[in-house]
Amino acid sequence: MTFRQFAFRNVLRNKRLYIAYFLSSLFTVMVFFTFAIFAFHPAFSGGSINKNVMIGMAASGGIIYVFSFFFILYSMSAFIQSRKKEFGLLINLGASNKQIRIMVFLENILIGFFSTVGGILAGLVFAKAILLIAENVLIIDESLDFYFPMLAIVVTFVSFMLLFFCISMFVAFILRTNKLVDLIKGDKQSKGEPKASIVLSILAALLLFAGYGTALAVKGFGVVAAMIPVIIVVTLGTYILFTQLSVYCIRLLKDNKSIFWRKTNMLFFSDLSFRMKDNARTFFMVAIISTVAFSAIGALYGFQSYLTKGVKEMNPYTYTYSPFLDDSKEVIENDLEQVNTILEEENVDAEMELAELGYFDTTEDFTVLIAKASVYNRFAALIDEKEIHPEDNEAIIIEQSDAMMTQQKASEVLMKSTVPLQDGQEIQPSTVIKSAVLAEVNGYYVVSDAVYEQLTLPVRTETNAVWQANGTNEEQVIQAGEKLAQQVEHKVFSVDYALYEINKAYGPILFIGLFIGIVFFVSAGSFLYFRLFMDIDEEKRKFRSIAKIGLTQSELKKVVTRQIAILFFSPIVVALIHGAVALTALSRLFNYNLTAEAGFVLGSFAFIQVIYFLVVRFFYVKQVEKMIL
Repeated sequence: MTFRQFAFRNVLRNKRLYIAYFLSSLFTVMVFFTFAIFAFHPAFSGGSINKNVMIGMAASGGIIYVFSFFFILYSMSAFIQSRKKEFGLLINLGASNKQIRIMVFLENILIGFFSTVGGILAGLVFAKAILLIAENVLIIDESLDFYFPMLAIVVTFVSFMLLFFCISMFVAFILRTNKLVDLIKGDKQSKGEPKASIVLSILAALLLFAGYGTALAVKGFGVVAAMIPVIIVVTLGTYILFTQLSVYCIRLLKDNKSIFWRKTNMLFFSDLSFRMKDNARTFFMVAIISTVAFSAIGALYGFQSYLTKGVKEMNPYTYTYSPFLDDSKEVIENDLEQVNTILEEENVDAEMELAELGYFDTTEDFTVLIAKASVYNRFAALIDEKEIHPEDNEAIIIEQSDAMMTQQKASEVLMKSTVPLQDGQEIQPSTVIKSAVLAEVNGYYVVSDAVYEQLTLPVRTETNAVWQANGTNEEQVIQAGEKLAQQVEHKVFSVDYALYEINKAYGPILFIGLFIGIVFFVSAGSFLYFRLFMDIDEEKRKFRSIAKIGLTQSELKKVVTRQIAILFFSPIVVALIHGAVALTALSRLFNYNLTAEAGFVLGSFAFIQVIYFLVVRFFYVKQVEKMIL
């Protein structure tokens, strides 16, 4: 048997050891390849996607590739660590350090080759689904038909074979600079009882509270200013949390006899502090990577929601006409005629309302829109909003939606002023209503028709016309909106066409962000998987010994489940809390409630993690049971 045959058979004989590393590498290649299929699609070569998006996609491909490099390097490092005894045995049998390095190099190249080919084949299977999703998310004019992605295959194959070659060389170099005998002894050395500093444990809690408190206290653009300091403080606090505070808390639980001596708790807690200490760096890394994934996807989804919902809330009518201030009556009449003609040509059935709105001086030296109740109610009826009927001694303040980014609420300013009448009397505003019936960013008053006739002369008047489409196909509404935007430029706003344009521009960013977020999240899950299976041989020996002194199968399952749950959920729970705080701070930046969006994103990731945990638990328990039965 030649040395190359030995390396090849070694991989086949130790399938369990290699499979986690192989699958992680395969999945990383698959994600990069599916992204490449999308990025190199012929539909984009014609220039329909603007340059900024193409630059964004190239940069994202680079980020995925660089992250893949570090992820595979970490996986390889964990893989090498789990094979200390095997190397020791080979050295005892006469293998030289050089032969061990060559064997690791060949094995790694072999795994790299098969995982690259496997990732490309798996990517081809999912290619059609990815292109269909991209077509819907991107909202592009061309359809993304399936094609044979030769360029994507070549780029992926060359990139990842180069990546595996570099990593193999690097790992061979690391093995050369370390004494393998020391690695063999490493497993047998006693770890001793893990210790934690009370000062550092308190510092961890203080850093996290300070970071969270600052993130939740700041508002508006203060969120941007506080972002970097908060990230540094929370990152440092997270590291000390896993290395010190968690071990300290476990020690406190162990000191509590009523908890420690209860059922199998002794077995669970005795091992838990070792596990927390040993895995502290992995937990920290997984928590930070997962936080980046949660926050990035949550921010992108939340920002899209803010843009689309905000535009819709502020513009409830299908089309809104607002002429320029210096437009003459003739120009306005021509514009209105042109709008109605276009709607008729595009078969858009729409009801129209038209009004002359007056702006008046107030007692606080600013000009404000004051509307008749009858005008307000006519417009409100068009979008099924409630009518309002102010008394003769009352002025109702109407404020726009919360989606507006304003430093001060319009109602706070308007409530301090009064509505002056011709006879010198003043009407005090009493009620505030949130409504988008008449578009006015700074808010306005609505008074009864009788009071309106008693107002002083208006400073200026503005024509406002709106149309509300009834039962018309959305595509026709958008087409009419596009035509209006081109022919009655800057005067007609079509909410459906504006949303279409926003989604079209934002789709690629959301799609790319989702890709990178998934890579980060899956990588974090793989880190946990590696840590779990690296210790499985030791766990098997431990549980076999305990089974001999009476541990039942149900107790074994319970202990193992709790241990895996701690390993899987500790960093993810921390990441979910970090993500929730980050998204809450984002909602304060825009003064817009993102609770639903944050709940959906974080809930989805938590659900996926639970599924992942159940699958891993099933196989892990099966392996441990096989050893003790």
